[in-house]
Amino acid sequence: MRRAKRETLGIVEGSREDKESWSNFLRYLKECRLKGVRGISGKCNGLYEVLSDFFRDAKWQRCVVLWYRNVFNLCPWKHVREVAAMLKAIHTQEDKEAAREKAALVAIKLRKLKPGKVAESLEKSVEETLSHMGYPYEHWTRLRTNNGLERIMKEIRRRTRVVGSFPDGYSAMMLVGARHRHISTTQWGTRQYMNTCKLYEECVM
Repeated sequence: MRRAKRETLGIVEGSREDKESWSNFLRYLKECRLKGVRGISGKCNGLYEVLSDFFRDAKWQRCVVLWYRNVFNLCPWKHVREVAAMLKAIHTQEDKEAAREKAALVAIKLRKLKPGKVAESLEKSVEETLSHMGYPYEHWTRLRTNNGLERIMKEIRRRTRVVGSFPDGYSAMMLVGARHRHISTTQWGTRQYMNTCKLYEECVM
């Protein structure tokens, strides 16, 4: 049985989430001989634009939760609950083709409802949220969001807010690295995150 655990692959200093910062990080991972990359993130243009430059065969999944939030920003508040139900219905379908068909029906309903530019945004970006459906169903809940990373970032922000400001990037990296080492020794990094036995079998076949 192949038991997959979460692991931090690397930490690189960056001033902001632009192409240059992400390029530095991806270059670092490339030099570590990382292969078989499957990425999950929000629609960060810096990462999205350069990922294929370093990992040509990388597959990318847009975080479903962050996608919902992006769509809600385009929606009048009075329609948010109704739109949320429609969007979630897309990702409860049994396979990718059914999800695409549901998305098309949702877009039609949204145009009748006229909640801002939601229908246009959905049609343009929904496919980016369906990559996880290309993997075994048992893994979908783990692969459709980047909640694992958000958990780490929340812990880091909790510590950096206490410090307030750092004299240089090195001192900030020292704190971030220390928190990562602590987190990796807790249940976050030691318990099984998913059973990849079925995924391995499909890759071999």
